[in-house]
Amino acid sequence: MAQYEVTWAGFGGQGIMVAGQLLAYTGIEEGKQVVWIPSYGPEMRGGTAYCTVVVSDSRIGSPIINNPRAACVFNRPSFDKFGPKVRPGGLLLVNSSLITATTDRTDITQILLPANRIAIDAGSPKVTNIVMLGAFVGATGIVSYNHLKETLKVKLGKKKGLLEVNLKVLEEGYNRGKAESKGKLRA
Repeated sequence: MAQYEVTWAGFGGQGIMVAGQLLAYTGIEEGKQVVWIPSYGPEMRGGTAYCTVVVSDSRIGSPIINNPRAACVFNRPSFDKFGPKVRPGGLLLVNSSLITATTDRTDITQILLPANRIAIDAGSPKVTNIVMLGAFVGATGIVSYNHLKETLKVKLGKKKGLLEVNLKVLEEGYNRGKAESKGKLRA
């Protein structure tokens, strides 16, 4: 794998930071070097929020990443800001429930995922971030799915009634991401 960088971006309240943290915690559990850097807009809920996660097999030289290997975008402003920054050969994972645009870039892989719809159909709009996280890990293999599932149980297991829904959408997102990427994005 060497080093993999991903930016998670959307509105505050969409679970951007939680998705990034779960990925980071899973990388740590696997013995990898990890950096998680959050960035918030001046507002909390509804303002812009993004975080960058770097996962590496060796020491991380700099946590500042201008052109990540992947971006997981939850809303149109994030699509417009971070889509163009994805490194050639990288991944743009798009929440197509809220973003109707597509990129015209031919040097990256774009996966359109109706994450909000999947979350609502599973029983809670609050788990959209977990759908996207599952799809990202399915597409890239950056961490083990089984380790991610265990991290989710430990970190989110106390949320009453949401654990089963989280696990369900994690699996659905993972399977969709894996199928859409066709193995060409594996870390």
